[in-house]
Amino acid sequence: MQFRTDRMTPSERMAALFAYQKPDRVPLGAMSTGFNTRNAGHTVADAYEDPEKSFSDMQWTTEQYGWDPIPQYAGHTVLGAWDFGGQVRMPKGEYEGALVVTDHPANTEAEVEELQLPDPKTAGRIEKALNFSRLQADQGLPVYFFSRSPFTMAANIVGIDLFLRWTMKKPALCQRLLQFSLDHIINTLSLWVETFGADRVFAWMSSPSESNQLVSPRTVKTFAIPFHEAYHRRLRDLGVGRFGLHICGDQNLNLPLLAESAPWPHPSVLSFGHEVDIETAAAHFPRDIIFGNVEPAIIQTGTPRQIYDLSREVIAKGKKAPGGFILGPGCGLPVAAPPVNVYAMTRAVNDFGWYDA
Repeated sequence: MQFRTDRMTPSERMAALFAYQKPDRVPLGAMSTGFNTRNAGHTVADAYEDPEKSFSDMQWTTEQYGWDPIPQYAGHTVLGAWDFGGQVRMPKGEYEGALVVTDHPANTEAEVEELQLPDPKTAGRIEKALNFSRLQADQGLPVYFFSRSPFTMAANIVGIDLFLRWTMKKPALCQRLLQFSLDHIINTLSLWVETFGADRVFAWMSSPSESNQLVSPRTVKTFAIPFHEAYHRRLRDLGVGRFGLHICGDQNLNLPLLAESAPWPHPSVLSFGHEVDIETAAAHFPRDIIFGNVEPAIIQTGTPRQIYDLSREVIAKGKKAPGGFILGPGCGLPVAAPPVNVYAMTRAVNDFGWYDA
């Protein structure tokens, strides 16, 4: 198939978005780690264990599908369970695409009280993620720093079931975990700023545990929003100006709270799961760049025509977003996604994603 010729480079396309200007076409991206390495003939575990292999596979996959460089990061730069001394295993099998917690670092109130802040230079897989970012910097790419939200990290330290019970029975203990999580995220982000400079760093966060499939808006307002706001105060103190947030899962009931707070710099990149309609997201966040949101399960199990048609529908809605739009999956790209289905999104951008010259 003959594709139209881009009028902008990927960096020019992203610069236009952040200047509230129309790019030549809708940018295309994917939150992709394990898919990249599997696509290049390696294992999903290589995405987490081998920064050089992961980066090279990301580059080749990006070129293959015409992705723009938002976001591309080493998965789970900061992960609460592992960093605080828990046990985590690598993904295995055909379909696993993420790290799996096998033992949480704290399971009782007394163990929470004994927790100490990790050293970001030695904790978990942070050193490997930093090496991945060094490769990005060497190639002149945005240097991504990835973390979970403080709420999600706190839940990761003790397990989501226990943490949610404590939000009702031991809220002070949850506040302690949230503060520990925020401090660890900022300590680690400071390492990125020290290494690369604040102007090179793009901070990216995901918040899956705040989904309304797990918690109510009241819980989000009480526990999550204050720490989003505290995070951004400290982000400003560090001088980091580029930010993205993956608002994971069904967070429709949280959108008014997030829009009222909206502590991030504008425009930021806000990524949404397929559960949130793109037009709804754009209406709540008109000053931000909307990213999404083709359903990952369909990318894995559907037909190329289904993915092509879904992408066309999302593009039609996203092109009307006042703050700008990026097409991508509604969450991480499934590691077992058929390559032809991923290609269908690229073709849809070529066929329907162009703006008037």
